[in-house]
Amino acid sequence: MEEIGKVSQWVFHLGDTRLVVNSETLLMTWVVMALVLAFGWIATRGRGMVPGPWQNLAELLVQWFKELVRDALGEAYEKRYFPLICALFIFLLLCNWVGVIPGLSEPTKDINTTLGLGIMGFFIAHGTAIKVKGVKQYLKEYFRPIFFMMPLNVVGELAKVISISFRLFGNIMGGSIIIIVVSHLVYGLVLPPFLYAFFGLFVGTVQAFVFMMLTLVYISVQIR
Repeated sequence: MEEIGKVSQWVFHLGDTRLVVNSETLLMTWVVMALVLAFGWIATRGRGMVPGPWQNLAELLVQWFKELVRDALGEAYEKRYFPLICALFIFLLLCNWVGVIPGLSEPTKDINTTLGLGIMGFFIAHGTAIKVKGVKQYLKEYFRPIFFMMPLNVVGELAKVISISFRLFGNIMGGSIIIIVVSHLVYGLVLPPFLYAFFGLFVGTVQAFVFMMLTLVYISVQIR
């Protein structure tokens, strides 16, 4: 049970500044990034008119995400945001799945990872809104329907970042804790493999899709 709450850290000193890094999260994030790059390389190596299994999978993902982004944002924004949404889903999916491999852990069970991605989506959505609507029109929307609703509208936008980040973090961390507790209760027999399959593969896939869709919806709301 000592695994619960255990955090591996690297400490760096830059002058008088002390930097503390979660080494496990950092290493697992780099592992996932390497897996994403490996998937892209394998899928595009030796492309042909008759696709192999990896090329076929990549083409299905590309086609599906293009249609998804087109339906949500329209053709004008399809090419701009399709790479972001597709990469975000694949990255989160592998982050959630990597914990199924013995000895590895999910980067998404660290709140810094999910909150960072939530903040990224926030700035992309609002940056797009300012570019599309202009600063004046963008600011006016915070005073609707009545001017004194502005503080509530601002809080509502900030709450989206908290909601999307803590939803993903809570589900992945909760699943990890349940697996650890049950494994100790039954001494690693019978149930844990099924729990890994459920929380790692099923819940991990659902949560990656939900996070990706909410990011897409937030962008869509801001540009309309």
